[in-house]
This record gives sequence, structure tokens and C-alpha cells, in this order.
Amino acid sequence: MQPAFTALFMLLFVLLCLLGILANGFIVLVLSREWRRLGRLLPSDMILISLGASRFCLQWVGMVHNFYAFFHLEEFNKGLAGQLVRLQWDFLNSATFWFGTWLSVLFCMKIANLTHPTFLWLKWRFPGSVPWLLLGSLLTSTIVTLFFFWGDYTLNQGFFIREVYDNMTYMERVMSMEIHYFLPLKFVLFSIPCSVFLVSTALLIHSLRRHARTMRQSAHSLQDASTQAHTRALKSLIFFLILYILSFMSPIIDTVGFFSSENDWFWPWQIVTYLCTSVHPFIHLLSSPRLRAVFRQLLLLARGFWLV
Repeated sequence: MQPAFTALFMLLFVLLCLLGILANGFIVLVLSREWRRLGRLLPSDMILISLGASRFCLQWVGMVHNFYAFFHLEEFNKGLAGQLVRLQWDFLNSATFWFGTWLSVLFCMKIANLTHPTFLWLKWRFPGSVPWLLLGSLLTSTIVTLFFFWGDYTLNQGFFIREVYDNMTYMERVMSMEIHYFLPLKFVLFSIPCSVFLVSTALLIHSLRRHARTMRQSAHSLQDASTQAHTRALKSLIFFLILYILSFMSPIIDTVGFFSSENDWFWPWQIVTYLCTSVHPFIHLLSSPRLRAVFRQLLLLARGFWLV
């Protein structure tokens, strides 16, 4: 790829991350203000503030991670600073996955109209379990990060199956560890929250489709407000599902090495990787009347400031 195109995609990646940082930071600030004013948070707000904070930090660390790997690949792979950056990225990425999963489960519990006894029991128990689920997600992410850190450490120190690696170059050792250790580890660990997410999203989409079909049959017009609201909710869910699956696939594809920092398509792929963390908060912002009202007030204040 020509240097001009590489620079263009680098710029687009930075702009995408900065937009996501602003959106996630805005959500965290608004909900933090609500927390301070009321002294408590709703279960949905607990998940949203945790998800927004993890995405906010992930995008900052992600920019450092990608530029460090692109401009100083050897030092990034072997140096202590590179290990520390990867350590932070692995923790934040895992936490973000889990928080996004609990958000999907919460929406399913609140909106889905199902009558199975197990679902009704979960619907009753889930809101009170949210703080413990969030703490459990942080603990799980810490354990996941230690597994990744152990793989990095043993690879760089040459302690992992030394007799096999004695005749290998460093990059051969890296590829062997990526395929035989990191790839199965990422697939297993990320498949758990992804499976929970897919099940809850599938139940919610099924419930919304069934309800929207019922509303269309009973409504006098297809322009009925309730029907339109459920249709918008369906579109948002499907869009979130696509973004989440991309986020699930990206670390696995990165492990295989299709889009390494030496590849011409590294920066376009990073744009795809960070789409969910950057675009999804805007969906929340536009779909939440409370967040939308605060955002509108900020726009009016900014407009008044510039007119003065």
C-alpha cells in the first residue's frame, strides 16, 4: 500500500478512536453525575458506566498499542514496555467483552416477553446480581490477562518447551505460540461471553419480531408509533450484533497473523476492529432520552458560546 494511503487510514483510525473516546467519556460523565446526585445507580446504569469506562480506556491503550507495534515492532514484541501495553490491552478488551455481554442480557431481561419459568426466575434475580456480575467480570478479566501475560513471558524468556524451540528463530517461536497457545486460549475464553451474548440477543430479537408482527396485524397503519419503536429496536440490536461479532473475531484473526503491523492492510483492519467500541456508544446516546437531552443541552450551550 502506498504511504499516502497508509497515512490516510492511520488518520481515520485516530479520528474513529477519538470519536469513541468522546462518546464513551460523555456517557461516563453523565451517569457519574447521576450517581453523585442520586447516590445510587440503576442496574442498567451500572453496566453502561462500566462499559463506557472500559471502552474509554481501551481506545487510549489501543492507539498506543497499534502505533507502538507499527513503528517499533521488534521492541514491542520483546521489550518490557510492549508487554505492559499488551497486559493493559488484554485486561480492558476482556472486561469490555463481558460488560457488553451483561448489557445484552439486561436488555433481554427487561424487554423480552417470554413466559418460561427459568426466564422469569432469571428476570427477577438478574438486576440484584449486576454488581456481583461486574466484579466477577473484572476478576475473570484479571485471570485471563495473567494467562496471556504468562504466554508472553515464557515466549520472551525462552522457557516454554525449550528443547523444541532451540533450533527455531524468534518469529518461528512466536508463530508456534500464537497457533498452539494464544489462539485456543482466546477462542475458549472469548467464546463464553460471546455465547451468552448471542443467546440473549437471539431471544430478544425473537421476542421483538414476534411483538412487532402482532402490532402490525392489530394496528390500523404500519406507521403506528409502537410498531416503529420496535422496528428501530430490532435494527439497533442487529447492528450491535454485527459489531460485537466483529469484536469477537478480531483478536482471533490477529492471532493468526493475517493483519500484522507489517501487513499493508493493518490500519484498515484496526478501523474494523474498533468499530464497535467507537460506534456503539453513539447508538446508546441517540436511543436514550436522558443522554440525548443532555447532549442537546451541550450543543445549545456550544452554539450560544460561538454566537457570543
